[in-house]
Amino acid sequence: MTRSRWPGAGGTPPAIDPQRRRWLQALGAAPLLPAMAPPAVAAGALKTNARIVIAGSGLGGIAVASRLMKLLDGAQVTIVDARQQHYYQPGFTLVATGVWPVEKVRDPTADFIPAGVKWVPEMVAEFDPAANVVVTSGGQRIAYDYLVVATGLHLDYAQIEGMDVAAIGRNGLASVYAGPQAAEASWGALDSFRQKGGKAVMTLPAGPLKCAGAPLKITFMVADRLKQSGTLAASRIDFHTGLPTDTVFGVKVVNDDVLARWKALDIHNHYLSKLVAVDPAARKAVFASPEGQRESVDYDFLHVVPPMRAPDVVKKSDLAWKEGGFAPGGWLEVDKATLQHRRYKNVFGIGDINGTPRGKTAATVKKAAPVVAHNLVQVVAGAEPDARFDGYTSCPLIVREGSAMLIEFDYDGKLTPSLPMIDPLQESYLAWLMKVRMLKPAYVSVLKGRV
Repeated sequence: MTRSRWPGAGGTPPAIDPQRRRWLQALGAAPLLPAMAPPAVAAGALKTNARIVIAGSGLGGIAVASRLMKLLDGAQVTIVDARQQHYYQPGFTLVATGVWPVEKVRDPTADFIPAGVKWVPEMVAEFDPAANVVVTSGGQRIAYDYLVVATGLHLDYAQIEGMDVAAIGRNGLASVYAGPQAAEASWGALDSFRQKGGKAVMTLPAGPLKCAGAPLKITFMVADRLKQSGTLAASRIDFHTGLPTDTVFGVKVVNDDVLARWKALDIHNHYLSKLVAVDPAARKAVFASPEGQRESVDYDFLHVVPPMRAPDVVKKSDLAWKEGGFAPGGWLEVDKATLQHRRYKNVFGIGDINGTPRGKTAATVKKAAPVVAHNLVQVVAGAEPDARFDGYTSCPLIVREGSAMLIEFDYDGKLTPSLPMIDPLQESYLAWLMKVRMLKPAYVSVLKGRV
């Protein structure tokens, strides 16, 4: 399969014009580049023998562990997670669109476990918050004084009848979310499709979503790959979403900008249209309306975004929301500002698992990890949590190869740009360069608790 010749794929970058050069010179002051910032080490670590269990070794779990090892002196910190590989999930869209090789999104988990932290390579099978115990898949009962839930979420492909994750990459079936191998296979499907063109069907479910910008990025890149191959004019792109009319993204000003761009690209939107079944061999997808009406759609390329919910271990525990909008998904019941559990005060949550209005991106963890670590230390010290998280979320929204928009916003959907030289709704090479070249080093800095 052919790969991109742009930067990030190992090829020759396009010439940098004077405006871009000024942007690059300004990067030294960019707050999104935490590797340049000094390590966040407290003036005096709190002495304690507290037992802290962290369920999950993703970005959130390891970032909090790294910070706690600097803020606490004598604490017993344990990470429980069986996963031997750590995935750089923000890179999945780059792999699935042919920009990165798959090797760039996989690293050994052991490389990131902080020194002094005990790693139990098993999954959490049960939370018992009343007894302050987690039970592992191997039958261990691990007692804790404080718990951080960082399990991530569950990709509920089972809600889509006939969907087979193992079939991704064959017969035009793609899905960026299912892991590195699926992202690589998705690029294989897209690469084959763009050679001849045809009908591309893109999907987006309603409900909480990990990286809600990913389905939009993939859609933009499908159009761009077709254009590069000279097959866009002979193709059609349909975007089916379970969201209401004229809605594809939760921040209105961004949503409206995307819809205007898609109109110019002749992308056809279908609202209140939920993917409920797929026949990969026949290349047919079935969509349902809220009234239950079903429509069968033929495709040459299909990108599946599964419904998402909390993992069963959280959903079926007493840690989950019991009422309200987050209850059906089983999301962790935390205060959206302090990220402390609303009923179990020795429990905190971070990352995708949290039942909060927004906040299922890596950038969210960057801003939330200091809040969780600080507030947990406050509770260990017998004080009240006083750090507040504002729901910060960031989405480097790719609009074509070599160009992206850097979208940052808070719980209220208010844009919160951190780079004054970039208009959030103005596509730029700089935003692309940050996505492709700079954000993984920043991500590793978050893992190591440097910011």
